[in-house]
Amino acid sequence: MMLRTGRVDEEAGETSGRPDDHFDRGATSTVVSSPLGVLGWARWSWRQLTSMRTALLLLLLLALAAVPGSLFPQRSSDPNGVIQYFKSNPSGAKTIDALQLFNVYTSVWFSAIYLLLFISLIGCVIPRTRHHWIALRQSPPRTPRNMARLPVYERRIFTLAENAVEPITAIRAAEGVLRAQRYRTRLYENDNPVDEVDTASVSAERGYLRETGNLVFHLALIGILLTVAIGGGFTYTGQRVVVEGQTFVNTRSAYDSFTPGRFFSDSQLEPYSLTLNAFSVTYVENNPSTLGFITDYTASVSTQEQNAPQAVRSRIQVNEPLTIDSTEVYLLGNGYAPEIVVKNPAGDVVFTDTVPFLPQDANLTSLGVIKVPDGLAEQVGMIGFFYPTKAASTNGAFASIYPDLQNPVLTLNVYTGDLGLSTGNPKSVYALDTSMMTQIAGRGTANSAIEIRPGESAQLPDGLGSVEFLDTKRFASFDISHDPTKGFMLFFAITVIAGLGAAFFVPRRRIWVRASKNPQCLTVEYGGLSRGDDPALEAAIGSFTIQHENSLHQQSRSLQKKGTAAS
Repeated sequence: MMLRTGRVDEEAGETSGRPDDHFDRGATSTVVSSPLGVLGWARWSWRQLTSMRTALLLLLLLALAAVPGSLFPQRSSDPNGVIQYFKSNPSGAKTIDALQLFNVYTSVWFSAIYLLLFISLIGCVIPRTRHHWIALRQSPPRTPRNMARLPVYERRIFTLAENAVEPITAIRAAEGVLRAQRYRTRLYENDNPVDEVDTASVSAERGYLRETGNLVFHLALIGILLTVAIGGGFTYTGQRVVVEGQTFVNTRSAYDSFTPGRFFSDSQLEPYSLTLNAFSVTYVENNPSTLGFITDYTASVSTQEQNAPQAVRSRIQVNEPLTIDSTEVYLLGNGYAPEIVVKNPAGDVVFTDTVPFLPQDANLTSLGVIKVPDGLAEQVGMIGFFYPTKAASTNGAFASIYPDLQNPVLTLNVYTGDLGLSTGNPKSVYALDTSMMTQIAGRGTANSAIEIRPGESAQLPDGLGSVEFLDTKRFASFDISHDPTKGFMLFFAITVIAGLGAAFFVPRRRIWVRASKNPQCLTVEYGGLSRGDDPALEAAIGSFTIQHENSLHQQSRSLQKKGTAAS
């Protein structure tokens, strides 16, 4: 064994690993490359961007960039949450807003990643598609001279007594078996690499569907990106709370919240109306351990489209939306809506409405707000708690112990002062700003909270008037969405799965068969090669070998019969 040694070259000032008698020992060598220039750097940057490694990295980066969208409220879907975040943490919210984390999906950095991924995928797919098209039109490669070097190799020898088949006939039989297995084939006659008397071979390959599936997957991924980027601009979603007996008309001003796409126009809203006739809930009643659990929600509605002769009655359930024209109506939530009437001291009605109360727990203990801006001596606001089945806890606090109306009770904390409605700033109907108001009834005041049941009334403190609890109705919260790209998205999603299936499960194989004949015997060689990992290649070659041998024996018997008949 020879060991390589190195020494310090004093003139070159570096250590060399060459032998002492090497011709350039001690000589300095520097590699000088010509400058790339603007065009060279642009070409290098394009090759880096359009590499598959970069595309995968950008795809991972896009997934990571979407994470803040689920951690912080977004202005597009939760504007009230953003406002509340600024109130709770004003200094931190300014920094977060500067980083565009409240508008993640329209931010500059998210859009840049999205655009780079789109360009990278296109740059990957186009050259690969061209190369694949050329490969599809080419013939299978020639048979290797030394087939024994292939990963899978078998050799069969047939004596002339056993088989009088010529090499070309044997190879044509192999070609027939291969074509039956959907291989592309090419026959080579007089293939004589090792000086046999007579040789022939066939080259076969299959599995181009694997690369086709890979390209289809990437093309479908580009289609999904295009669908999200362009089609998303024409979508819209809105939410609306509808109380039993009320009607919702599909106009933009009728929504409680509305999120339009970038290219949305009011003309996209299909003219129709939706009336909530009844809302029913099914509870578990025969199992003490799950008593009160909800098993089903059903909203019975009537819808009427423009120019329709009459309304159509339908049902909406969880995961069973209602399709109206090109929109879908989903059932999101539900709760109770007490019907409240407020009168002044003279007995005149100054407020009447069915107010939705938001559920706070599984037993539908609900919270709601009543605002009376006019008609009384002062502006009055009331924070109400509704208990479908009231029961006192050990500390005296009220709670609902069952979600159905078994013992309904409404309690009201009363405030007077400025409701803040004249400032011009939007106010939530489900929240009461008490910063400029004084509490006159409820915990911590001289007057206890007002407690009333359906059909009862109570006097407001300080002679302001009275409040009456007429009845309780159910409400349903609907999500109404319009997405013209659903069909395209479904098509591309199915295409992605189909492309991945072909890319993962279709093997890419090449098989060669060479038959050579000398005066003593007929030799047949079988070789196989796969692109990538293919554990079934050896079994496939073995199965093909058996089929080809059977075919050769049949031809041999046929030739023997013909020879016997001729003699």
